[in-house]
Amino acid sequence: MAPVHPADRFDAFRALADRRGRPGDGLIESLATARTGTANGPEVWAPSVAAALELPAAAALGPAGYYADLAAPHSRRHVRVCAATACFAAQAGRQLTDVEHELGVTVGTASPDGERSLQAVRCLGYCYAGPAALDGDTPCTGPTLTGQLAGREPPQAPEIPAADDTGDPILLGGVVAGEPAWQVWPRIVTAGSPDEVHLEVAASGLRGRGGAGFRVATKWEAVRHASDTMVVVNGDEGDPGSFADRLLMEADPDRVLEGLALACFACGARCGVVLVRSEYPRALARMREAVGQAYADGHFGASVHGTATTLDVKVVEGAGSYVAGEETALIASLEGARGCARPRPPYPTQRGLWDAPTVVNNVETLAAVPWIVSRGGEAYARRGALDETGTKLVCLSERFARPGAYEVELGTPLERIVTDLGGGLKDGAELAVLQVGGPLGGFLSPDALDMPLTAADLDARGAALGHAGLVAFDQRVAPEDVLRHIWQFAAAESCGACSPCRVGSRRGLELASAGTPPGREWDRLSRVLSEASLCAFGRRIPPAVRSLARAYGDPLVGWSP
Repeated sequence: MAPVHPADRFDAFRALADRRGRPGDGLIESLATARTGTANGPEVWAPSVAAALELPAAAALGPAGYYADLAAPHSRRHVRVCAATACFAAQAGRQLTDVEHELGVTVGTASPDGERSLQAVRCLGYCYAGPAALDGDTPCTGPTLTGQLAGREPPQAPEIPAADDTGDPILLGGVVAGEPAWQVWPRIVTAGSPDEVHLEVAASGLRGRGGAGFRVATKWEAVRHASDTMVVVNGDEGDPGSFADRLLMEADPDRVLEGLALACFACGARCGVVLVRSEYPRALARMREAVGQAYADGHFGASVHGTATTLDVKVVEGAGSYVAGEETALIASLEGARGCARPRPPYPTQRGLWDAPTVVNNVETLAAVPWIVSRGGEAYARRGALDETGTKLVCLSERFARPGAYEVELGTPLERIVTDLGGGLKDGAELAVLQVGGPLGGFLSPDALDMPLTAADLDARGAALGHAGLVAFDQRVAPEDVLRHIWQFAAAESCGACSPCRVGSRRGLELASAGTPPGREWDRLSRVLSEASLCAFGRRIPPAVRSLARAYGDPLVGWSP
């Protein structure tokens, strides 16, 4: 019997959806509507959603029980409190119990009278002003968080502080210098060519800013001669500690959409999808408003600016899942399935959204494309570091004296970012460890900051660039508590698609909570996670924990340095 090629694997959900006209496109949205205002579990309300779409009950129960926003009870007043790294560091993890006490409801439950429900989420994008919560869609932040939720204080949600450190911003031109968007697309679509856009991006050396760092032009090249290509904007910025994508989507959504238009043109795509995480309600509203205006101004639609080019764009809301930010999991979520990572090959550029060749680029990546096409790929390539060209938005957390988003050239010394831009820690506190690149990125000690900000240099020190969120921990937080926080995140956010990660993350949390010293069981768990996990989520857990041990110089946190 001939072996089955990975690209020929049968997907029952996709096959069923094809027969039903792909109702999965609206399944998550329909489930979210049904979820609103009820403390009942998905088994009560999800089957009727499936029936209305002519799908079996299992097709709705799967995602309804998987996504955090759908699985959590929702009362008339629903509060989402941030349990992510920066908010954890801001108050040494006390924010959850303080909010529970103030609202009289436990995380993950609803009050008996049906008035209040409380959900813990992992990052609301207010890392610069934590701790944070969303009361409905109203943000509340800062040391008086509980008072704001109780109504004793007015809601506080400061704008993201943003500054350019390059002298010629690529990403923050609209935010800090007021440079208008949509200056490149009309010219390119009427008088340029897809080859022009592709060649400039290739010359720039631009790499994806979502964490993997894959060359953008290479990904685009893989779909240029395919039909029915799609481009997906990944706005599911799940790395706690980063709020760069939120800044761009809220403060300069047109620049992101212009980058999407240029990407679609270069890839021969007639359709673009923007996925915005549900934890960013303001960004979702701004992107939808900007898409509507782009249609009105002729940037999208049929016969764009009087040409033969057609480009349709829609904005979709996520439903609460860290792993759904991984490109294959994101595609699964857009199809209405559980947001679990899928085996590769086939790669999304071969068979992606509804089996069409699909390019997935994150928000910050696409925001750089208009500058590159306007100023030239070579001009972009002259900036940054060798083989890691251009600029990066670096996000500094609430513990810094000057938190916020800074545009820096790749290769900028990390110590300069921490000390000169961030001003060190507030109130003269002493830095204990610095987390770089999200909860599964890595940790550095204060004496290990003498390195350039590049993926290669961070990788050599056991850390990762990721979204370049920098979360500072001071001496108030014990190493054991930081370790437990990592494992809590891993256990909560594992998609469960593979046993090594699903079981291993929970076992790691058990060992960390019990204070189990280093030994053979830790080593065995490390090997299983690193070698057998389906995607980078599980594989990154052991390096993150090892880097924490090195940063603290303390073998008691799990694995010896």
